[in-house]
Amino acid sequence: MKARQLIREIHDFPTPGILFRDITPVLLDPEALRECIDLYVEDAEARQAELIIGIESRGFLFGIPVADRLGLGFAPVRKLGKLPYSTLQAEYDLEYGSNTVEMHVDAIQPGQRCVIIDDLLATGGTAEAACGLVEQLGGVVAGITCLIELTFLNGRSRLSGYPITSFIQY
Repeated sequence: MKARQLIREIHDFPTPGILFRDITPVLLDPEALRECIDLYVEDAEARQAELIIGIESRGFLFGIPVADRLGLGFAPVRKLGKLPYSTLQAEYDLEYGSNTVEMHVDAIQPGQRCVIIDDLLATGGTAEAACGLVEQLGGVVAGITCLIELTFLNGRSRLSGYPITSFIQY
């Protein structure tokens, strides 16, 4: 997979001791970007997605082209205060505190099969919050799909019961 070769390691970002996996070189390479989107599309098709959910902000970069290729709608999961209409919120824990994400209350139809897309699965907190929002709105989490999974952070354990696909593991 070309994308794996292009992912850049940034040491001590955003804080000392963190090794950040930068996908910007993947986004700059048309072949690698197309390869990634193709993989996301195949996964969403296999899960019989009816709606694509993208987690802010890099989930938007992959989720919108997937939705477009499949002829599906796209619903964003955004950080608190970024959506203009009525929303539902979900709070999740971080190593150093907590954060909140939200979705519009009319983003999902009851029973709609949703695939949640992001670039990275780490501890699973954001994905867990997104799953909770989908379910509160009556949707079905058909799958969670990420380009990268940091397996040493055990995010899958937090998301047991949900189908997860990751294309690159570290």
